[in-house]
Formats: sequence, C-alpha cells, structure tokens
Amino acid sequence: MENRLVIGIASSALFDLAASDQVFRDQGEEEYRRYQEENLEIPLDPGVAFPFIRRLLSLNDLSSEGDPLVEVIILSRNDPDTGLRVMKSVEHHGLPITRAIFMQGKSPYKFMPVLHMSLFLSANPTDVNEAMARNLPAGQVLPSNYTEDDGDSDLRIAFDFDGVLADDASERVMQAEGLDSFHAHETANAVTPHSPGPLHDFLKQVNKIQRREEAKRASDPTYRIRLHVSIVTARNAPSHQRAVASLKAWGVTVNDAFFLGGIDKGAVIGVLKPHIFFDDQQGHLISTSQVAPSVHVPFGIVNSQPLPEA
Repeated sequence: MENRLVIGIASSALFDLAASDQVFRDQGEEEYRRYQEENLEIPLDPGVAFPFIRRLLSLNDLSSEGDPLVEVIILSRNDPDTGLRVMKSVEHHGLPITRAIFMQGKSPYKFMPVLHMSLFLSANPTDVNEAMARNLPAGQVLPSNYTEDDGDSDLRIAFDFDGVLADDASERVMQAEGLDSFHAHETANAVTPHSPGPLHDFLKQVNKIQRREEAKRASDPTYRIRLHVSIVTARNAPSHQRAVASLKAWGVTVNDAFFLGGIDKGAVIGVLKPHIFFDDQQGHLISTSQVAPSVHVPFGIVNSQPLPEA
C-alpha cells in the first residue's frame, strides 16, 4: 500500500445520500436502518466526488499486473449491515473498490496512517476537521451543481497553493499585515521554499502516475496523456516566484499555473473544468462549487474558527 496512491472516501462524498440522510435526521437510526434494508437493491446515485474517483481509478490500466497504482477505500460511519447498500452501489457502478471500513457511528479516519492514505474525502465537516486536527490530510466535499461530461477519459485536478500544497506561513503575514507586506515577504524569501502543506503528499503521489503516463507515451507515441494538474491561486507577481521555487524544491510538478491576483477563481475554474478543486478558503469555494466539484481543506489561520455542522 505504501507504493500506491491511497485515498479514503466516505460514502457521503462518493454517492448522493440526501434521501438517506433525511430519513436519519427526521426518523432516527432504526428507521434509517430499515430504509437502507428496504432499498438494498436500489443503487445510490453518484455523488459530487464520484467523477473524480471513477476517472482516477481508470488510470490503473497503467499498473503492473496485480499492483494497482491507485487504491480507494470506503471509510464509513455506517455499520456493516447498512453499509451493504454502499458496496452494492459500488458494484453497480463498476467501480473497482474492494476495501471498506464500516464503524457504526464513528469515523474511521484514524486508520489513515496505517493504510498509507494521502487523502480523506467526506461531506461531513466534523469528520474532516477532526482528521485535520490530527494532521491527517482531509477535505470536505461541498454540494455542487456540476454535471459530468462523459466525452473524454481525462482527469483534471486543481489546487490552491497556500494552505493546501504549502503551509500557511505566508497567509499569516497576509492576514496580519496586508497585501503589500505579503508581497514584500515573498519577494525577500523568493528562493526559500515553503514548508509542505496538507496535500503535498497527495500531489507527490499524483506525479508518480503522471510519470507512468510519460513512460507509456515514450513507448507508445499514440498514447494520449489523461491526467492534468493545475494550480489556481490568488497569488500574482512578484509572489509567484516563491510558489514555483517551492514546487521545484519539493520535487513535484504541475502542468499549468494560474496566478490570478484576486480575480474570482470561479470564472477560471468554470473554463478549466477540473474534476476536483481543493482550496482552504470557503469564500473562494462559493463560486467554484457551482461549476466544479470543490473541496474545502480546513487548514491554517483562515480556518481557525470551527466550521458549522452541515
């Protein structure tokens, strides 16, 4: 497992559980259990993170025999009985997911380190906050109006920089002293790499798959690259230089970088059309979640206050 990109995903992120959650909230656990049993053979509809997971798993066609590049594990608060509908839905949709952890009423994120997970995705903000509080990389998948385009097999992943790929040291300067001081600080430290942030390892693992794609294309010129990675950040010149230097120092790469200087990210994300976008600031995600699956990474100073329950 340590040589694979391993992602843990809650059923709330993978499937649309709106109807199930409403039963649980309105009628309690026993009715919820009865509801899931009665609907056992009715597959759950895809959720917000479904396109990302499906496309990511499709890259296992680059794997060596018996050693997949990508492993996705269901992490669920359901007990095994009520979780059976989730696994039947996985099978119905043809997802090659065979591993799951079901813990009645408890989030299994504590098992992330032993399973070598680079990311945990859930629609439950409490579970995500608790994971992040223990320095485990996690993100809350937000509701979205996104409709998947099935016209290609590409996978586009987009990241914010500060508080996502990098730590929030520079963001602290921004929050305390303002934009001019931020630019001055970044210019003075232009060749000093940032410390890695919560999703640094996830990008590193994604880069391994990209290198496998490059090797495939080298041996087969007809092969078309499918995995694309972008940074979409509010940074602009002169602060862009330190971000680029940090990526190089970490030994990670991206295909594209958008240094927007305060331009609304939603407009750019709407054209870029990533299958998932990670940002640490909820204000940015209001617009992006309307046009793309968006994930809030509750890290650093901008998330110093607890998130409200969904």
